Amino acid sequence: MEHAFKQKVFYSDTDAYGVVWHGSYLRWLEMGRVYLCEKAGLFLKELENDDIVLPVAEMSVKYKQSAKLDDNITIITKISNIGKFYIDFCQTITDETTKKTYIEATFRVVAIHKSGLLYRSLPEQLASLAV
Repeated sequence: MEHAFKQKVFYSDTDAYGVVWHGSYLRWLEMGRVYLCEKAGLFLKELENDDIVLPVAEMSVKYKQSAKLDDNITIITKISNIGKFYIDFCQTITDETTKKTYIEATFRVVAIHKSGLLYRSLPEQLASLAV
């Protein structure tokens, strides 16, 4: 499964040097993971109501080039691996026109109870993503 969405770079996304501030990329990557979950029928508020929370446990972000003001970018999110109690997301941010890659990232999320205890295995709603 894959989800892609487009985003224009606004002034508020940039830093004093006129390039995208690193935190803006993280916000867009988070949006991509949420959109992919929603595409799969998993809504974070509903999961929380079922005592399932999905915090990021690990992240690796490779900044290859800087996006700039008014660039049109595409954020692509895929599930790359589902383990016993985690899900790995593979993500890229590219230029919509030139297709050059700005960011390559992987995020591992784990399933925990609202109390903070780790699930011993992924709840069924999440494990079904492997299909």
